[in-house]
Amino acid sequence: MRGSSAAQAGAIVFETGVEFAVWSRDAAQIELCLFEDDGNREFARLPMARDSNHIHRLFVDGLKAGARYGYRADGIYAPDNGLWYDPSKLLIDPYAKEIDRPFRYDPRLGIYGEDSQDLMPKAIVTADIPALVSKPLFNPGGFIYEVAVRPFTILHPDVPEAERGTVAALAHPSVIAHLKRIGVDAVELMPITAWIDERHLPPLGLTNGWGYNPVAFMALDPRLVPGGMTELRETVAALHAEGIAVILDLVFNHTGESDRYGATLSLRGLDNLHYYRHAQNWPGELINDTGTGNTLACDHPEVRRLVIDSLRHFVLNAGVDGFRFDLAPVLGRTATGFERDGGTLAAILADDVLADRIMIAEPWDIGPGGYQLGNFPASFLEWNDRVRDDLRCYWRGDDWKTGALATALAGSSDIFSRNDGRQTRSVNFLAAHDGFTLIDLVSYAGKHNDANGEHNRDGHNENHSWNNGVEGETLYPTIRKRRRDDVMALLSTLFATRGSIMLTAGDEGGRSQHGNNNAYCQDNEITWLDWNALDGNLIAHTAFVAELRRRFTVFSETGFLSGNGDVEWISLSGEPMTVAEWETPSLSTLGMLLSTEDRSAGGRQTRLAVLFNRSGSRQFFTLPSRGEPGWRQLTPEGAQKAGKSAAVEPRSVAFFVEN
Repeated sequence: MRGSSAAQAGAIVFETGVEFAVWSRDAAQIELCLFEDDGNREFARLPMARDSNHIHRLFVDGLKAGARYGYRADGIYAPDNGLWYDPSKLLIDPYAKEIDRPFRYDPRLGIYGEDSQDLMPKAIVTADIPALVSKPLFNPGGFIYEVAVRPFTILHPDVPEAERGTVAALAHPSVIAHLKRIGVDAVELMPITAWIDERHLPPLGLTNGWGYNPVAFMALDPRLVPGGMTELRETVAALHAEGIAVILDLVFNHTGESDRYGATLSLRGLDNLHYYRHAQNWPGELINDTGTGNTLACDHPEVRRLVIDSLRHFVLNAGVDGFRFDLAPVLGRTATGFERDGGTLAAILADDVLADRIMIAEPWDIGPGGYQLGNFPASFLEWNDRVRDDLRCYWRGDDWKTGALATALAGSSDIFSRNDGRQTRSVNFLAAHDGFTLIDLVSYAGKHNDANGEHNRDGHNENHSWNNGVEGETLYPTIRKRRRDDVMALLSTLFATRGSIMLTAGDEGGRSQHGNNNAYCQDNEITWLDWNALDGNLIAHTAFVAELRRRFTVFSETGFLSGNGDVEWISLSGEPMTVAEWETPSLSTLGMLLSTEDRSAGGRQTRLAVLFNRSGSRQFFTLPSRGEPGWRQLTPEGAQKAGKSAAVEPRSVAFFVEN
């Protein structure tokens, strides 16, 4: 018997058939197109009826889950007025939960009057599955591991060939064993929802391998998740069984329909004027706060509804623990600028399903007032690019960076104490999918993006990087050792910071992109992780510092280090840092003395010394002692008793615990 679905959109399955619902204010008519099971032959085209809320509805008796469908919208075609109605275009349902094939870019997708039926995926009607009830596993202060699904396992020797490059591969015992060895608390999956290539890529023979160009916000991309929601749900469950949380990186700032020369795929054809943001005095001009040609109008009630429903979909149907939002200021944008407590951000945090999930903002876009680090609501974590740059500059040897290092280690209170903040919300990282890999950071002084087909004009120009004497790959053993030492020092520094930390997959083993700092279009060996080529010494070091982070409670706490009994900053003499030392431009050493509980000793209160030496020679710290037996140095090989002074090797970070 048919039920009521007044509050729902998409395709809703009932006992006697399927109801379809899609929102559009300005369409004169929307038609439902039904296709045979192969998704190729259309067998019915049915007009839908508009209700008072501009939702177009139709109930199809006898239809079942598995049916293929799409929409066509008719109305005024006047791009200069923001109207793009073209009934020749087959449109994907914004609420589609599954599609039958990936999107493929074709110029005809953007030409008025060219029928796109044969070019478009078809949405698949899916039946509801029992909702999951779960508590998020990840807590602020943990270790996030950023994963591009396909590059991560496409070359993994233990994963069955049929699963390589898919979400299912993340549940393979060998993959999970690696995640556990290096102490991962949560995997953050780069976009796995359906996307399309940017139009300039196919002529270059390139494809988008990262997925930051979405079309359907709920439908999983068949290239990465061929088993659909069942595959994602089972992989999340397998990771949860090992204590590893799953965070999805989602893109709600733009779509792959791009600028006015782009394709008509879904929202543009349904109601371009209201789904996207437009210039105030010219509705034909799309606002480009994203650098990709269009910007979602996230303050519009229907866009807000779509965002919230998408997030709920992944929590209830897959049990994911949280979300990272690409170019997140767009979620808080209105016609007048970014609003910290704006409607969509507030609605996310107030939703009963989403309220306890981990929310992470990339706190910048390229629009006016787009840099909003520290300005998101109190429960959001935020990517902290200032920590990224300050840690890079410190180890590069830049002057005046000692204070910046200490601020980053202490939780960036200069940023996150705004709005009466008492806790750090920082996600500290050294490298992410954008930019150099960690080994490239210490191997290349400049970017090398010629393979991207844009004459090396794309990607960031200032990477705060250094090459240790030779640009790029080298066989010189001394330079290779310097680079490995620098990566170890950077990893040690990252894992010693207060806040959540993030590492991009492969950086723990020296993965290189050969100097390419914008490799989104390289779905090939440039980005694929070669598991057999990973540096075992770097992996062992990552595992070591991750274990220290778990062992000592000070690293998982999120209050700012204040100097009131929780931390002392010391010089080589073991005495507190003086003002003159803080203001020494080229100072190359710093000691951080932390009060902490030691979980490996039953929670015993102790002190941990983290000693930094960015100079080219061994340095000796005097550690303040409260009597015998003094201090022990912690190393991957075990604890070693320290003498009267603590030696710190060149370009390294050393850890000492008080007995």
